[in-house]
Amino acid sequence: MKILVTGASGMLGQDLCPILEDNDFTVIETSSKNMDITDFKTVKLVLDEIRPDYVVHCAAYTNVDKAEEDKETAFKVNFEGTKNIASACKNMDIPIIYISTDYVFDGTKKGKYNPEDKTNPINVYGESKLAGENAVREICEKYYIARTSWLYGHHGKNFVETMISLKDKAEVKVVDDQIGCPTWTVELANGIVKLIIENPPYGIYHICGSGKTSWYNFAKKIFELQGYKTNIIPCTSEEFPRPAKRPANSIMENNKICRNWESALKDYLELRCE
Repeated sequence: MKILVTGASGMLGQDLCPILEDNDFTVIETSSKNMDITDFKTVKLVLDEIRPDYVVHCAAYTNVDKAEEDKETAFKVNFEGTKNIASACKNMDIPIIYISTDYVFDGTKKGKYNPEDKTNPINVYGESKLAGENAVREICEKYYIARTSWLYGHHGKNFVETMISLKDKAEVKVVDDQIGCPTWTVELANGIVKLIIENPPYGIYHICGSGKTSWYNFAKKIFELQGYKTNIIPCTSEEFPRPAKRPANSIMENNKICRNWESALKDYLELRCE
């Protein structure tokens, strides 16, 4: 089976592609260098030539704060680019797996978000990713929307690596009033493989770490596992203003697709040190 991956050079793509290959799939890696997803003609030509059995659409504009001042680019990539991929997949009857985000929710729900819960993004990034979701749902019949959250991995900028870079500081302030589900890229990649192999009903799935934590407790766990002595101080979102608002509650029901976030983090850090 041939799997075409967009955004293959990104943080998720660099873990997903070898995991797909380990599961005996033939992987076609694409990036902005060989397939501009914002150009429909290019997308159509590439998919026409390769004729993959699946497209895993990882390519995205992911700078949450910058999106607030660059809405046009965020929507061009996350909406128009996704619309192009979805249209080409529809024309060729190719199932698509679209990677989305917990930021499609506003964070006001008490408890876990289910896939069918009402969406209401509170930042431009979330709006653009939801627009991509809607494009996939409106255009395609064969689709999986895989929402994930608080993603980190060995091949890109992320919260875990940012915290580690601050290990020599005497103290670090971290927000304690936002709760979510940290997710290692390898866990998400394995969840994507499950969708392809097990072929559940098409629709929306939450593929994120099991359990929940705040950014503050996430940071504490990172420093604890690494043996760092830095003093981690909790603060509120108001004390640490960012251009883009974040949902207070990003906890998603994942139906045990992924492991507990603490177990995954421990493995991530152990691999990082090898």
